[in-house]
Amino acid sequence: MLQNLTGWHALILLAVVALFFGATRLPALAKSAGRSLHLFRKELHEPEEQRAESER
Repeated sequence: MLQNLTGWHALILLAVVALFFGATRLPALAKSAGRSLHLFRKELHEPEEQRAESER
């Protein structure tokens, strides 16, 4: 689906998101998405043993 995304598609998508969320809330939205992605990647690379210890 996203492999056919061209520059124009991305620009239009960004404009729609800006209209939907408002330009003032976009930085907070991007920061939240970045934090979520960072946490997700951290959890993917965390060894299984550490997960078991942290759940106790």
